[in-house]
Formats: sequence, C-alpha cells, structure tokens
Amino acid sequence: MPKNGLRSGETPAGLQGYIDSPQMQEQLYKRTLRIVVFSQIFGGAGLAAGLTVGALLAQEMLGTDSYAGVPVALFTLGSAGAALLVGRLSQRFGRRVGLAGGFFAGALGAVGVILAAMLGSIGLLFASLLIYGAGSATNLQARYAGTDLAKPVQRATAVSTAMVSTTLGAVAGPSMVEIMGGFAASIGIPPLAGPFILAAVAFVAAGLVLLLLLRPDPFLVAKAIAEANTEAQQSGSAGSRAGGSMRSNRGIVVGAAVMVITQIVMIGIMTMTPVHMKNHGHSLGEVGLVIGIHIGAMYLPSLVTGMLVDKIGRTLMSYASGATLLAAGILAALAPPDSMLLLTAALALLGLGWNFGLISGTAMIVDATEPANRAKAQGTVDVLVALAGASGGALSGMVAAHTSFAALSLSGGVLALLLIPVVVWAQRERSVKGSESLSG
Repeated sequence: MPKNGLRSGETPAGLQGYIDSPQMQEQLYKRTLRIVVFSQIFGGAGLAAGLTVGALLAQEMLGTDSYAGVPVALFTLGSAGAALLVGRLSQRFGRRVGLAGGFFAGALGAVGVILAAMLGSIGLLFASLLIYGAGSATNLQARYAGTDLAKPVQRATAVSTAMVSTTLGAVAGPSMVEIMGGFAASIGIPPLAGPFILAAVAFVAAGLVLLLLLRPDPFLVAKAIAEANTEAQQSGSAGSRAGGSMRSNRGIVVGAAVMVITQIVMIGIMTMTPVHMKNHGHSLGEVGLVIGIHIGAMYLPSLVTGMLVDKIGRTLMSYASGATLLAAGILAALAPPDSMLLLTAALALLGLGWNFGLISGTAMIVDATEPANRAKAQGTVDVLVALAGASGGALSGMVAAHTSFAALSLSGGVLALLLIPVVVWAQRERSVKGSESLSG
C-alpha cells in the first residue's frame, strides 16, 4: 500500500475537487503563497537574529576568534539533518506537518542557546545550535511550498515570492539586536543571548501559521493530481522515459551544485564579517546594520530575480550569481576595515549573488522532479547545501585567523567562479544528448 495510505485509484474526497478543477488549483496556489508569505515573515526574524550574534556569542564564551565560525557551522550542520527530516516528513505527511515541525524544533534550539549563555555551558551552546539549525533548514524549505501547484513558468516567481517575504523579518531581526540585548540584560540574561529570545518566539509563530492555516496541504494536492494523471504519463515509450530520467538527474546535480557553491561563499564571508568589524572598533549596532542589509539583499530582490529566472533562464542567472559573488569578495577584501559604506556594499553584493544562485538552483531542482519524489529530493539537496554552509562557517574562522579577512574574501570570490564551468558542462551534456537523440 502507498505511504499515504491510499490504494491505487483511490483519492481523498476532499482533494477530488482540486483534481477536477484547474480554477480551484489556481486558487489554492495563490492562497498557499499568502500563507507561506505570512509564516516567512516570522521565520526570517528567527533566522536573522541568531545569525547576527551567533559568532559574537561564541567569541565571548570561548575567548578566541579562531572558533568564531563554529556557531554558524553547527547550526548549518544541524540544518542539514533537519532538512533531511523535514523533506521526509513533507513527502509522507505534506508540507504542513514537515514545516511546522521544523520551526518548532528551531524554537527549542533557541531556548537552549539562551540557557547555555545563562549557565556559561559551551556543551549546551553547541548542542542547542545544532537544534536551532532546524529553523534555518525549515525557513529555506518553505520556499518549495509555493511551487507545488505552480506552472513551470511560475516556479521561480513562486520561490521568489516566498523568499521576499522573509526580508521583513530578516531585516527586523538584526535591527533589534540592541533592543533585545537590553531586554535580556534587564531580566538577567547575557545581552548577546537576547536575539535568541526573539528567534524562539518567531519560530513558534511561523510554525503555528503553517500548522493551522495550510489546509488543504498543497503538496498532497499536487501528489493526488499527479497520481490521477499517472496513466497518461506512463503512455510514453521506455526510451523517452529513460531520456527523461537522465535529464532529471542532471538537472538535480546542476541545481544542487549551484546552490552548494553559492552557500559556501556566502556563509564563509558573512560569518567572519561581524568579528572583523568588532575587532576594528565597530559597535554592535553597526554590525547589526551591515548584517541586516546583507540579509535584506539575500531576500528583497527575490521578486525581480524570480521573474528574470523564469523569463531569461536558469543558466544566465547562474552566471550572474558567480559574477556578483566574485565582485562581493573583491570589494570585501579591498574595503578599509573602518569603512562602513564599502563593507555594507560588499555584504549587499554577497547577499544578491546568493539570491541569484539560490533561486536559479531551486528552479532547476523543481524542474527536474515530480511530486512522487519532489519533497524527498528537495530535502536531500538542502542537506548538501547545509553541509556546504557548515563547512564554510567552520573553515572561515580558521582561514581568517591564520591569514586575514581579505584573504578569506578573495578566496570566496574566486570559488564562486566555479559556477560557470558547472553550468557550461550541463549545457554541453544537454546539447550532446539532444544531438544523439536526433541522429538516432
């Protein structure tokens, strides 16, 4: 019996209307986007608050810069495991259960970080950051929910709509660092743990929005529609199915590579920027401003990016990602440490390049999957993205401590250029297979 508990040919009565009515599908698609937008506002605040002070909290508790990248590495490592679990839960039970569970776990991790700061426990801090990573993974996976019922020409735009809503919370989170720090101090909690209070509340709110409002579940509806069309889809020849499988696998590989490279570069440079700024006399408020603008650049351009990805293609926007990340790395390396303007510009470019790469890579993954394996594949790819971020975060502190922030930034910019040969290889393979198919 299938995992959803239905025998072949059976469909839940509540979903039959959506299967039979394109108008109802379109209405649910739009409603899903509105709900995801609402939840992502909270999710963005929870994510950004922790990103802003995580490295500084570790620096304060450990007394050294060398391991300042460990917090980002830990919660991105935790997000890898969470991405796998959220993907599996979503595949079996739908987006509502998978995403809500992920946000609730992230809130639990944020509470653990607060307790660790109060107790001065490094072990509890590290364990809690792993769990806190579930919020990061879920925040990213929520972007897929809007694509479940989207048409192919709407997919990147649907992803971008979900992501742009994160901007409101993501920008508000870092801007409240000093406010939450003051509030924390007033109730006997270390100031740097204050933003995690905001993170815990925000993640709980995001989870409740999805758990209560995301009905019917768009992924379950998409699966039911796909199952209803299975007979027609299977009418093709075995040869065409094999060709489609090869194209699908290649699309997943390339989409994953684009997102992995952009994640490594972005996390590596972003992680050490607060430490670099603090070491050169910048205030916590200035750090929050720069990171807030950076996170805003990660999400705010999404609507325009999504339309560009749908209109001019995934390939060109992947090239644009590599070029923008290179420019960010060069500018960050050359910017004088006391220049707020240039550091802000570099981090804004870093966020923009990540935005281009994530949306184009996500669209490639959605194009290359079907409802029968989509959520599971998306979760697996996001594991790779999270592990890449963990590696970038862990290594960034060591590289910067043993060389310099400038060397770290330049290395990241050069690494971003790998996006171009990866996508060129994919295009070449596609052209070769197409020629062989025609000649056959």
